Amino acid sequence: MEATAGGSTSAPACPPTPSRPTDPDFLSCMLQPPTTSSSRPDADYAALRRLLLRRKPPSALQHRMEWMCNGKGYVAYRNFLLRRVGGGAASSSTHSTPSNSGRWAPPPAHAALSEADSSSSSRDWRSNSGPLIRNISISSKQNVPERPVRFAEPAYSFVGMHCIFDDCKASVTILKFGRASSDLLAYGASDGSLTVCQVSDPPSVLQKLIGHSKDITDFDFSSNNQYIASCSMDKTMRVWEISKGTCIRVVYGVSSQLCICFHPVNNNLLLAGNANREINAINFSTGRIASKLTFDDAVTALDIDHAGQLIFAGDAQGCIYTVTVNSHTGSLSRTHKNKSNKSKSPVTTIQYRTFSLVARCPVLLSCVQNGNLFFFSIATDSKGYLTLICSLKLASPVQSIRASFCPLLSLEKGEFIVTGSDDANVYFYDLARPNNSCVNKLQNLKLCFMAEVPMKPFSFLKGHGSPVIGVAWNHGENLLASSDSDGTVIVWKRSKTT
Repeated sequence: MEATAGGSTSAPACPPTPSRPTDPDFLSCMLQPPTTSSSRPDADYAALRRLLLRRKPPSALQHRMEWMCNGKGYVAYRNFLLRRVGGGAASSSTHSTPSNSGRWAPPPAHAALSEADSSSSSRDWRSNSGPLIRNISISSKQNVPERPVRFAEPAYSFVGMHCIFDDCKASVTILKFGRASSDLLAYGASDGSLTVCQVSDPPSVLQKLIGHSKDITDFDFSSNNQYIASCSMDKTMRVWEISKGTCIRVVYGVSSQLCICFHPVNNNLLLAGNANREINAINFSTGRIASKLTFDDAVTALDIDHAGQLIFAGDAQGCIYTVTVNSHTGSLSRTHKNKSNKSKSPVTTIQYRTFSLVARCPVLLSCVQNGNLFFFSIATDSKGYLTLICSLKLASPVQSIRASFCPLLSLEKGEFIVTGSDDANVYFYDLARPNNSCVNKLQNLKLCFMAEVPMKPFSFLKGHGSPVIGVAWNHGENLLASSDSDGTVIVWKRSKTT
């Protein structure tokens, strides 16, 4: 209190009340899970979590420019190929930017272990008048001049097998690499086991997580790869601490749990779909269901966008739903339903991707059990409305085959995906190429010269001998993992040098 000249006192002016932040990402970072001892959050955990979640993820273009292999950068290697093919002053004047850094040269005969596409056609889908144009709703009016193709592109080529895990005696139904990790790999099997391993030299099994009594249907890594959340046909969801190999949380359901993922912004939130036609938002700390949403059929696959605001879920009838989720409360709200799949076959894969050069916006990949692949553009300003860009019909598989995007190659041109098959091969497709869409495949028997597994030179290595079910890329996309119905997991090493 201060005395005035007249002897009266006046209170100091109150500071203005700060405006309340409205950014949903910022607010979601403030959510803190309660500790077991008190309702107050742990200070160290809060600081670390805010630091991790406030970081902006690097763009895919930046990832590609910084990608290293054998001491050489991605752009440097591609420019070297351009100079080698073009020759003279014309090639030396090529700028070292990713947009005009040329194409991959075919690998030498001794390293070509994959069956590359023999077609010399490399036309852009924008200039193609085939059946692909029928479903294009975006970017089809852009008259983008095409760069001349200087030599044939073998798409994804591999030098052989990096390592093999064959300790599992049951069908490996799903496998994934850790988030932003090139070394951590996990795979779940139909006997209920969940195996965590490292693929760096020497490859080894880190943990074998035993607790589920029936098939592992799905699992997901937390953002820091400290935990794994898994779900199973035994009607339970479990959260595992990887370093200790222990189960720290069990959530019991009333039906088979078919898909699960961590919320990317609020890792205290788990999202799970089940055979009871529900998606449940579950509090990771307490195990309680914060919110649930009912659909028309069993929810068989789901994924969530990078901002944690939109969930994309597929059901047993082949429909795809867009659901909004509140990062604070976990409340769910259905916004759109897509019925592009007319065959009413279950969706086995839903995969979101932040950006596509083909669509010029976020995209979604859907793989259906009958062999159909669907590629959608996502209208984020319309609460995740899906527009079908193209589809691809494969041979109807007996197993529930999964598929995955190939983001790095898709940054150059086209839209490449990889999928397993019943014939024990791994196939690569370009969804932007209506004719001859299969651009490469890994066969079940290969003559290996450069494989990094203990073997004699020029010896034969047998690959998958049964239907390939799951496929997954590591963070740098230099390793591809595939699993089959016999329990074998093969990690293939991608070829990037001559």
